[in-house]
Amino acid sequence: MSANGTLLSVRDLRTYFETEDGVVKAVDGINFDLKRGETLGIVGESGSGKSVTNLSVIRLIPEPPGKIVSGEILFAGQDILSLPIDEVRKIRGKRISMIFQDPMTSLNPFMRISKQLMEITRLHLGHTKEQAYEHAIKMLETVGIPDARSRVDSYPHEFSGGMRQRVM
Repeated sequence: MSANGTLLSVRDLRTYFETEDGVVKAVDGINFDLKRGETLGIVGESGSGKSVTNLSVIRLIPEPPGKIVSGEILFAGQDILSLPIDEVRKIRGKRISMIFQDPMTSLNPFMRISKQLMEITRLHLGHTKEQAYEHAIKMLETVGIPDARSRVDSYPHEFSGGMRQRVM
C-alpha cells in the first residue's frame, strides 16, 4: 500500500482487442485510485468497458485477441503488469478478486460447490483435501448459506441466484 493509503492505483490503462473489423479500444486511458476500506463502483452502458477494466486489473484478458497495450496497475505497491503471471496467480483470488454479476457464468455447473471452493483454498492456502473441505463449509457458513454442511456438495443450479452470488 502506498504512503497515502492507496491500495489500488490504475493509470492510463488501455486494453485493445484485434477483430476482423480492426482494433477495438475497449479500455482507452482509464485512471482511478482505491484506498483500503473504500468501495469503488464502476458504472456505464453495456459495452463501455467495465468488465474489461476489471479483467485487465486482475490480468484475465484472453491474449489473443485482447492485449493490455499500456498503463500502470499498482496493487499494494506492486506493479501487476510487470509481474510474471505465476506471481499474479498467487495474488489473484487471495488478495484481489472480482465478483461477477452473473454467478452462473462463473461457477462450473458440472462441479459441486465443494470442489470449486476447495480448489481455491488448496491453491492459495496449501490446504489438504480434508482441510479444504472443512474450509469450504466454513466459507458457506460465513456468507449465510443455511445448513452449509449438507449444502456444500450441491451443484450450482441447486442454489438460488442470491446463494450463488454469495458463493462467489
